[in-house]
Amino acid sequence: MLDSCCAFTGHRPHKLPWRYNESDSRCSALKAALVRQITQLVDAGVTDFYSGGADGVDCWASLIVLELRKNNPALRLHLILPHEGQADKWSDSAQERYHSILEKADSVEYVSREYYDGCMLDRNHRLIEATGVLLAVYNGEWRGGTAATVRYARKLDRRIIILNPTTLEAAEEGG
Repeated sequence: MLDSCCAFTGHRPHKLPWRYNESDSRCSALKAALVRQITQLVDAGVTDFYSGGADGVDCWASLIVLELRKNNPALRLHLILPHEGQADKWSDSAQERYHSILEKADSVEYVSREYYDGCMLDRNHRLIEATGVLLAVYNGEWRGGTAATVRYARKLDRRIIILNPTTLEAAEEGG
């Protein structure tokens, strides 16, 4: 059952070389690489995708699943969110995208109604515990939520696909 479930993790836009400029060709190339990786997972039998809804990679991957779902109604998008106001301080366009994803998701679960120190980490743990595969857009740095999520997936011996956001090379481990 877990093998048919994949979680997403990845850096927020400010950690990517192009930052918030989604019209940058490098951002477009990363999104295309995400489409390829998610399509390969679907072709391999993954039907349920889990996102933490964070700005950047989480939302991009969620939108890709929603787009693929138009032609493959078996696909499901599940959101496990840290707290209810996650997007409150984002830009208007990012908030609009986030709320659009929430409306179209198959399920939405909140770790907490209110923010607390550690709710993001708890969200990331729930994502890994619910799935057998992790697709991580990860630059290899040691610090940060993406790094901690990859380490937790390794600890639980999950299959991990790491997509380097700069080189777009994918490497697989575990599972």
